Amino acid sequence: MNAKPIKVLIADDEVIIRRGLISTVPWDKYGMTVVADVPNGRRGWEAFLEHRPDVVITDIVMPEMDGIELARKVKACEPRTKILLLSCHRDFEYAQQGIKLGASGYLLKTSFNDEELEEFLAAFRQELGANGTETPLHAAANHTAPAISGLLFEWLYGVGDRFPAELDRLLQGAWNWMNAPTALYLISAPGKCGGTLEHELRGCAPGEPCEVLPFGAGHLLLFVPEAGQSEWDSRLSERKAERPELHWSRLAPLAGREAWIDAVRKARGQMELEKRYRISVGQWPAPIAEAVQLIVRHTDTQLSVSEVAHEVGLSRSHFSTLFKKTVGESFVSFTYRAKLKIACELLAAKGITVQEIADKIGMPDAKYFSKWFKRCTGKTPSQYRSERREARSVI
Repeated sequence: MNAKPIKVLIADDEVIIRRGLISTVPWDKYGMTVVADVPNGRRGWEAFLEHRPDVVITDIVMPEMDGIELARKVKACEPRTKILLLSCHRDFEYAQQGIKLGASGYLLKTSFNDEELEEFLAAFRQELGANGTETPLHAAANHTAPAISGLLFEWLYGVGDRFPAELDRLLQGAWNWMNAPTALYLISAPGKCGGTLEHELRGCAPGEPCEVLPFGAGHLLLFVPEAGQSEWDSRLSERKAERPELHWSRLAPLAGREAWIDAVRKARGQMELEKRYRISVGQWPAPIAEAVQLIVRHTDTQLSVSEVAHEVGLSRSHFSTLFKKTVGESFVSFTYRAKLKIACELLAAKGITVQEIADKIGMPDAKYFSKWFKRCTGKTPSQYRSERREARSVI
């Protein structure tokens, strides 16, 4: 007897977004089917009452009823329903409101890729089970790396809260050795390399403690005893000789539950930074990697070269030279590119003023921001916003 499909509802006022999701996402792969797509929250609520979907994917800013109110009503009616928010807001304040109401997570519409969405869908399927019913914790985990990774990602993305208990169980049992100093590697293994590398790493440590976890598309987490990290550096280097696209970074040593959680959260932050800005932080000198993360975390301020150089422990001239050599562009150019990316995302959103955008990226005022934006793009903020709206209404 075939399993009952997991029902999905999509709510977004942009037709191109709805059609794109319906036509490009491999729903069958996750045992899912789209039962309705609607252009606003009011229609979304009506469709929810009619179809009782297991998963709701909704834009936040919509006419008639926004996604936050839709999430509120859905969770009040059926708490087990998984809600994924789509947002154009760079600061995620609206998305965070939704998560407080019980939404499972969010994606930034202007930059998310298929892999990020599919990670959420895989987590939803694992938590709901093949028939849209909650799966018991130990039945889902089953002591396998993919299942443990699924629980980990549920937790990291706010989808579920079962991972901490599973981590406690593992640290008392199979992962007991991680209570001693442990080295953590974040490995980028693009394409098919990732799947084969996971098996190879497990196989090349007979008799030694070792844990390899899939960590999103194209990434792995490798945990090994700190005392053996030199040997593992050599093993990874041997594999890089065969696969030049392979790279990794070793995070600060960890020991025990809290350090484990902190290290994995940092690994996730580094992975998302690399994906978002198409950079390879793990291959950079530590001061430059730290500087880039400072820039990205503090785009609402005007950081100077001297301030950041001092923060990472380098002289201004040495820092400027090393930054350009490593990143491929100057400190100022990279900083403005990061700010411009955020500005474009916010201009694509509704209900955000130019002054608010200026504040978000550390510009003195709206007038200064408008001149800077036109110098960078050749368009005024209002022209850019108008063109985006026209593009949305083409279909």
